[in-house]
Amino acid sequence: MGRQYFGTDGIRGLTNAGVMTAAIAMKVGQAAGTYFLRGKHRHRVVIGKDTRLSGYMLENALVAGFTSVGMDVVLLGPLPTPAIALLTRELRADVGVMISASHNPYQDNGIKLFGPDGFKLSDDAELAIEAMLSQDLALAPAAEIGRARRIDDARGRYIHAVKASLPDDIRLDGLKIVVDCANGAAYQVAPSAIWELGAEVITVGVTPNGTNINDKCGSTSLGLVSETVVASGAHIGIALDGDADRLIVVDERGQTVDGDQLMALIGTQLAGQGKLRGGGVVATVMSNLGLERYLQGRGLTLERTKVGDRHVLEKMKADGFNVGGEQSGHMILLDHATTGDGTIAALQVLAALVKSGKPASDLLHLFDPVPQLLRNVRFAGGKPLDNARVQAVIADAEAQLAGRGRLVIRPSGTEPVIRVMAEGDDAAEVENVVGAICDAVQAAAA
Repeated sequence: MGRQYFGTDGIRGLTNAGVMTAAIAMKVGQAAGTYFLRGKHRHRVVIGKDTRLSGYMLENALVAGFTSVGMDVVLLGPLPTPAIALLTRELRADVGVMISASHNPYQDNGIKLFGPDGFKLSDDAELAIEAMLSQDLALAPAAEIGRARRIDDARGRYIHAVKASLPDDIRLDGLKIVVDCANGAAYQVAPSAIWELGAEVITVGVTPNGTNINDKCGSTSLGLVSETVVASGAHIGIALDGDADRLIVVDERGQTVDGDQLMALIGTQLAGQGKLRGGGVVATVMSNLGLERYLQGRGLTLERTKVGDRHVLEKMKADGFNVGGEQSGHMILLDHATTGDGTIAALQVLAALVKSGKPASDLLHLFDPVPQLLRNVRFAGGKPLDNARVQAVIADAEAQLAGRGRLVIRPSGTEPVIRVMAEGDDAAEVENVVGAICDAVQAAAA
């Protein structure tokens, strides 16, 4: 069965168009509520959101949907995605909902669903809920309609959990830290948690107005945090995305430290403490070959999955890993959270900084990434990757890079685009390989 609503990370799209309307949000509430009506207890859903203007509309629509099928609703307000996962379990809820389009601009929004265990839903669960969206679902009798309430201490509960991810003897006294919250969901909790641990905190991206989320700030636009770190003489900068499940760091020189370097640091730190499970780290096919070589040099493995943090998480759960993530900054630390948590990952980095006594530029640049190039080729229709000429060019490229690099070619799951990525020790060779494949795809799609 094909997917009309759910993508790689819940339902996402342009607000008031397509799949992201109030009417569909209400239907999602009814379908998800019905799916999780199991047993005779009073059923409960928790709902959080980021700071987008459209969050009010979608929140109200979801409340109408869930209560109409007999579920009680607990509204948490603006909180990071991992906070919703945590509070779904802590409040003994049957389902959790995060209203967010993550790193996308404010015009987009999305709906992410979590099961009672705090993990994102399986493919089977999403497909079952999607099938229900086209059905006439039974509504609750008048006396059994759900109730809705807001709780005031959700932020404090999450801050406590974040701080608990560090040993009691770790303090951040003496560190000056720039925290960029992307005008998003963590604008209150992330600076508070880091300040409470003793750091001097300089905040940027903490004045959301409904339309400035991810706008020239946060983990996808590092100019602001980088400039602020250098100008203020800070030791390090922390950049989150709109729903705070991603982390990118900048060192005291303003240089970027991506998810691959962070996985290298956290993985080897835990390995040295005897706390790394699975014998390595899980990442996607997009992680740099330099990370793989670095881990191998320390007797650790890099297990690769398809792109998407949900695939990383599935591999981690199946094979017993506790560290995984993506180059883009998703950091999944299963000892502390059930999904990517940028703030918790940041604290692990800050703890390592405290213990090492080194400047961030020395501690965080653990390996030299090999040259990597990614290009997107848009096409009008058909299946260019099935073309015989394209396949021949790809085969030649794989042979050329054999033993010295990697090639990853994948169609986008949301638009008519072929993504072509190559990496290797010779930058010119990588560029030639990517160019040849892109040219072949364009010719086939003409």
